[in-house]
Amino acid sequence: MKLFDSELRVMEVLWQEGPIPARRVAEILGEKIGWNKNTTYTVIKKCVDKGAVAREEPDFICRPLVAREEAQKEETDALINRMFGGSSQLFFSSFLRQRGVGEAEAERLLRLIDREDGKGGTEE
Repeated sequence: MKLFDSELRVMEVLWQEGPIPARRVAEILGEKIGWNKNTTYTVIKKCVDKGAVAREEPDFICRPLVAREEAQKEETDALINRMFGGSSQLFFSSFLRQRGVGEAEAERLLRLIDREDGKGGTEE
């Protein structure tokens, strides 16, 4: 499921706050980014229509149905597919060049890769 930036803003609030009334989501996004109530309710409805959010009575309580990790994976996969032809290796190489990773951070990344590879990850 593709979530647009506006929908991710609603999801961020729900991931941080947990189930809360739609009016509270509107208050938070009004304070953070200046959205009015109608804008927030429209975006919440889009999230509901996509199956990313459940909205329940009473008080239109909104609850995330998509975990942050799932959304992160989908966004990462989309980025790698769109910008790197689906190659994790090209993505990682570009990431390392752009970030100017030092030796200590490179060692931490290698340990992370080794740990994840031991969980049955796939190779590109």
